[in-house]
Amino acid sequence: MTAGVHDQPAEGRFAGRVHLFPLRVYFEDTDLSGVVYHANYLRYMERARSDMLHVAGIDQRAHHEAGGGAYAIADLHIRYAAPARLGDALLVESEVAQARAASVVIHQTVRRGAEMLARAEVTAALVGADGRPRRQPAAWLEQFRRLADTAAANTTGEETP
Repeated sequence: MTAGVHDQPAEGRFAGRVHLFPLRVYFEDTDLSGVVYHANYLRYMERARSDMLHVAGIDQRAHHEAGGGAYAIADLHIRYAAPARLGDALLVESEVAQARAASVVIHQTVRRGAEMLARAEVTAALVGADGRPRRQPAAWLEQFRRLADTAAANTTGEETP
């Protein structure tokens, strides 16, 4: 049996400046009561951020393998509002709020339908192998700034990479 087009992992997409990443809660995500364990919201957000960068054309792996460094979480604030449960269909929304020379601030929300379950502000800093901050590639910084500035310019619902 050969893998086809439909056998590829699901990807999120941009709706304006917001990256949307759907996922489902599986048994492994929950505690004994069927409620999502709090640390798994961070995993969901990490997957969504990684997918957002991929969809935006930012190749973290190639940059890291070329010795350019990798992102590390420098700051994180999270608020839990309601529990997700086994089988729930969730959506992680990610928005670039600010882009700096060596870091990017991303606002993320985990939703079940219209209900907000968790919200976070994440600062990811690009660091070298020595753990020190490094400037982000100019093309990445340009893309982050474009995404951060798209809100006012893109109210028509057009898709933005």
